[in-house]
Amino acid sequence: MTAERRLHLAIIPDGNRRWAKEQALKPWEGHERGMKVFRTLLTWLYDRPEIGVVTVWGFSTENWNRGETEIQYLMRFYEEWLESERKSFAERGVRFVRSGRVDRIPESLAALCDAVEKETAANDTVTLNFALDYGGKDEMIRAVRKLSNPAEVSEETIRDNLDHPDLPDIDLIIRTSGEKRVSNFFLWQGAYAELFFIDNYFPDLTTDQLGEVLDEFSARERRFGK
Repeated sequence: MTAERRLHLAIIPDGNRRWAKEQALKPWEGHERGMKVFRTLLTWLYDRPEIGVVTVWGFSTENWNRGETEIQYLMRFYEEWLESERKSFAERGVRFVRSGRVDRIPESLAALCDAVEKETAANDTVTLNFALDYGGKDEMIRAVRKLSNPAEVSEETIRDNLDHPDLPDIDLIIRTSGEKRVSNFFLWQGAYAELFFIDNYFPDLTTDQLGEVLDEFSARERRFGK
């Protein structure tokens, strides 16, 4: 790891609904608790000099199968969170980008994401990549559709047409709640990512656990197929 190539860390924040169920709460109350944890973890990660990009999955292409009330709460949470973080992004030098489809999320949320992307474009301390209505297969399909000629298909042309080809590949993926799968999460960028599975539900994830993951990651030997 060098100063030019800081780590790209990705999080699949799983278990909000199960956490809520065990607390006899509504699903969206689990998401609300998850958002509070999300803020704490991001603040901690922003201050880690080895971290260059943080990708977090907020909503998958499959999550539309959930109840309408839960989806509405989630979209509202995200809009309120992003609006409240704009000042912090400027102060901390955080560049915000969004990955995923734009045609199905609320127009107000899509417009806010675009506005924050533009106003943080020159920030260079750390990049926050927020995956919203995102699926790895969907992203690759959208990338291929941008090509005019099938003969143009190659690793380079597909990568050039992903949502954010400027971002480096993911180095480590952390998934909470004990599930041991990637579930259509950044299939292209995470092809050689190191995987870490934590038993805690996301609302119980701590910065100490993130620190332990980073320590273990630094001790792993990455061969990239060699």
